[in-house]
Amino acid sequence: MTDDLPGYYFRIRDNGAAVFRVDTENRNRRIELVEIATVNTRNGTVKPHGDTRLSPADQAGIAAWLVERRRILAAREAEEPQRTLEALNQTAHWAQARASDTELDAVTEALLMAMHDLRSILVRRKAERLATGEPRP
Repeated sequence: MTDDLPGYYFRIRDNGAAVFRVDTENRNRRIELVEIATVNTRNGTVKPHGDTRLSPADQAGIAAWLVERRRILAAREAEEPQRTLEALNQTAHWAQARASDTELDAVTEALLMAMHDLRSILVRRKAERLATGEPRP
């Protein structure tokens, strides 16, 4: 089992992760997680934990994780508008086919404001693209 373990474990949290070295070479042969650093995915800052000195292998492991994590986050961000579009369509169907008057009253104002805000941004951004002569997809 210990042959399959990665050298590092990343406890994901807002804007980054706590980085642990996976240690199986102890006298009890138990898996121990030794915190060695924190990493910020937004700015790439790596802060060693306490008096820990990060080895080149530690730094390379953290850098590789950071590249992959940023790729995952970018992919999620790119998918979000499509999920929103699907949610809007499902909400329209719900409002038309299944929602009671009470349920509609509970969400109508908030939905209208959010849709107005989104529409304003989309129209403004499209106008900016057209004004700069940016090619349309």
